[in-house]
Amino acid sequence: MQDILKVEKNTDSIVRLILNDEKSGNSLSDEMISLMSSRLEEISNNEDIKVVVIASTGKIFCAGHNLKEMTEARQNNDEGKSYFTNLFQSCSDMMQSIVNCPKPVIAEIDGIATAAGCQLVASCDLAIASDTSSFATPGVNLGLFCSTPMVALSRNVKKKDAMKMLLTGEMIDAEEAKRISLINDYVVSEKLSVEVMNLAKKIASKSMKTVNIGKSAFYKQAELSLSDAYRYTSEVMAKNIMNDDAKEGIASFIEKRDPNWD
Repeated sequence: MQDILKVEKNTDSIVRLILNDEKSGNSLSDEMISLMSSRLEEISNNEDIKVVVIASTGKIFCAGHNLKEMTEARQNNDEGKSYFTNLFQSCSDMMQSIVNCPKPVIAEIDGIATAAGCQLVASCDLAIASDTSSFATPGVNLGLFCSTPMVALSRNVKKKDAMKMLLTGEMIDAEEAKRISLINDYVVSEKLSVEVMNLAKKIASKSMKTVNIGKSAFYKQAELSLSDAYRYTSEVMAKNIMNDDAKEGIASFIEKRDPNWD
């Protein structure tokens, strides 16, 4: 059987999850969602892994949900109601596991990312694409508004830009995706993996205790009011500075040497 989600450990601390189901456009099928959720849980609990890269094979990064599976589910006695409820919830849980993963997650996009595939890009902490990549939330064209992709999209892209994507369903290119902050940057396809790995290695060289604290705090404070956010992050910094890595980092700066993280 084909391994539709490849796991590659290119270095001791960086793991690549590669969507490998070209026949379905690397869709988020039931199996793909389940595998992604399992792998992300394993990675979250593995102290040796510092950074995660989500990439793909083929010309489509991720086409979103598997429409064939969804159509088949309509043949169920309840016309697919329970299936659809479970599908969207399990996918939402998987997207949240990316945000909640203590390791930074980088999307490496070389191709088309649509609907829940676009949601996957938006859910990652960072995203680098090839200059030929394109993005869309085309559910409105099919009579199924991209409501769950909207959650990740609207939290990363300006409201007017997010609404335009959601209401028109039109495809945008990598340049526009960068302008609206759906992705961090784009490069030629031949340099994509190298650029992503360079970024991953740069992050992996930092204190992982500090990175983990910072990622969690970033998402939590974003949902708070200004005063509550400052109150919360002040507490986080007070705890952070008591850690050995903060002591070592400050000492190394003063002593003009490289830090030695545990």
